[in-house]
Amino acid sequence: MTADATRHFSVDLQGRVAVVTGASRGLGAAIVRLLAHCGATVHAVARGAEELAALAADSANIRPWVADAADAGFHAALAAMEVDLLVNNAGTNAPMPMADVPDDVLDRVMGLNLRAAYLVAQAAVRSMLRHGRGGAIVNITSQMGHVGSPGRTVYCMTKHGLEGLTKAMAVELAPNGIRVNSVAPTFIETPLTAPMLADPAFRAFVTEMIPLGRIGKPEDVAAAVAYLLSDAAGMVTGTSLLVDGGWTAR
Repeated sequence: MTADATRHFSVDLQGRVAVVTGASRGLGAAIVRLLAHCGATVHAVARGAEELAALAADSANIRPWVADAADAGFHAALAAMEVDLLVNNAGTNAPMPMADVPDDVLDRVMGLNLRAAYLVAQAAVRSMLRHGRGGAIVNITSQMGHVGSPGRTVYCMTKHGLEGLTKAMAVELAPNGIRVNSVAPTFIETPLTAPMLADPAFRAFVTEMIPLGRIGKPEDVAAAVAYLLSDAAGMVTGTSLLVDGGWTAR
């Protein structure tokens, strides 16, 4: 997160312990940097040790945690620590026509985007219920959790499912002071989207579909996440904040 990107951001997360999955690059890294800038102690979770070490060098508030978001050992460790904030960001995509999706791709995308996200959220909730201070969770979904798109049937299915999970968790956990929301970005410039956006025709299509006329930056998503985790969003739960430049408003 550059100085220009954080200069006017005033959300206060001092004293909060946050966990961010998929944290080593792209959206996750931007979210980690901003939460740390806002004062949270941020446990940055990913499989890439070198990338996490580089990220941790940005702030004394960032704690690298080399782990797989789908691993049962990580879920147990997360449930055992004291967590105030969770950003469920780890995810993947494998665009292809529905008729061509093999079982292994179906299982891999569903396993990370939905099953692992559920188990990570469950572990964080167990921590929050035990320490009794409430908490806030943000699930990173997608504009594709609100609409459909050719070549993305599995991805859309998982993101629609994560939106449903967000709502159900919000209703169930509200009496415990735990807020649950989602942030649903459009196409953002990240390593995951780079191969798709490298195609000039696809990039032109995406830009045309976004009324604001530009592809999003990771910092656009990070700002929405920080707001939803903060006390400024104290009456916001069970909703999806679309960071899509107006794509789904058409």
